[in-house]
Amino acid sequence: MIGGKSNVLYEKSYAFAVRVVKAYQFLSTEKREYVLSKQLLRCGTSIGANVTEANGAISDSDLSAKISIAYQGVS
Repeated sequence: MIGGKSNVLYEKSYAFAVRVVKAYQFLSTEKREYVLSKQLLRCGTSIGANVTEANGAISDSDLSAKISIAYQGVS
């Protein structure tokens, strides 16, 4: 909950980051894949970081810019 309200985007990006971390752990320990798994970890967790940063935006245009950065990580 952010600001007393449930934030679906924040919750989904957090759940996605948790799944990415688990995938990273599997790839690095079971499959011994280090390079691609590290990149997966960086890009998969950056979405949640960008959404969290956008949540603290100071204006509507700032919010829009930061959300678009998070969206680029998904596509």
